[in-house]
Amino acid sequence: MDQNRRDFLKGAGIAAAIAATSGLTVGQVEAQPVKTNERGMAHGLTLLTIRRNGEYRLGVKTDKGILDVPQAAKLLNMYAPATMHDLLQKEEGPSLNGLVDAALKSNAASTAFMKESTIEYGPAVTRPEKIVCVGLNYRRHAKEVGMEFPSQPVLFNKYNNALNYHNGTIKLPVDVAKKFDYEVELVMVMGKEAKNVTEADALSYVAGYCTGNDFTARDLQLETPSKQWMIGKTPDQFAPIGPYLVTADQIDPDNLKIECRVNGETRQSSNTNDFIFNSRQMISFISRHMTLKPGDIIFTGTPEGVILGYPKEKQVWLKPGDKLTCSLEKLGELKFELV
Repeated sequence: MDQNRRDFLKGAGIAAAIAATSGLTVGQVEAQPVKTNERGMAHGLTLLTIRRNGEYRLGVKTDKGILDVPQAAKLLNMYAPATMHDLLQKEEGPSLNGLVDAALKSNAASTAFMKESTIEYGPAVTRPEKIVCVGLNYRRHAKEVGMEFPSQPVLFNKYNNALNYHNGTIKLPVDVAKKFDYEVELVMVMGKEAKNVTEADALSYVAGYCTGNDFTARDLQLETPSKQWMIGKTPDQFAPIGPYLVTADQIDPDNLKIECRVNGETRQSSNTNDFIFNSRQMISFISRHMTLKPGDIIFTGTPEGVILGYPKEKQVWLKPGDKLTCSLEKLGELKFELV
């Protein structure tokens, strides 16, 4: 028997075993490998992080509900990344796409689907090595705060302690600050290591996009000695992102409607086509100064309408009890409350 024939029979045996335990036909299983050595980004998916039983788990939003990926993988005896971190770090998009396709076809995976109203969200990305932020990156925002357009992207940072999630809360650090402000932003999530990438290639390194809020204490950022941007930007819980990470193949990041509402009142309403530096330019510029890693996230700047841009006599800063809703076209609504 030649080697090709032996390999075929071996594969057929595996497929038959999986079919027997999963409720799929052998043909369906053969179309979805148990484990693949392919590497790459997921495509055509809306991803999220589920908080369940004290752990973060990878989820996928589907027409049948939210798919708990680790549970589906167990039910179908198929391999898939268990967390968003695993997906991004290991570039296991093909395995995830295969599992989702199989789960949607199989009755055996039905218990892995949940109503979205029953889940608890985690941060869309849970363990970025870097959180890079781009400041003053919308034309009309620069005008409202009376600043000239920068000649190159203005970078600052947040840390992982600031990560927060959809339907979460921000405990305002009122003992050290009083002037709290919203900043709805498009968040780019890296899917491949990027160093010295060209603008032409830059978006091919992006795994997906999220809605985010670069929440800020303006008095810490601008009124302390030397203008302490970092401590104004990265207190605990000051970087909510989510609810979803939408894979990059579905999104034009430079033409998205973007909004922020406070207690139902629209405060920011713009479009990412008002970027001073577009998405390709931001990624290329950052990658010339530091190596971007899979899972790193980039906050891309906020549009006009922030409290800081109001005349001083009309600046009413955020307070405990305020409820914020941030949205980006095709990326979903991010909601959180201040306490």
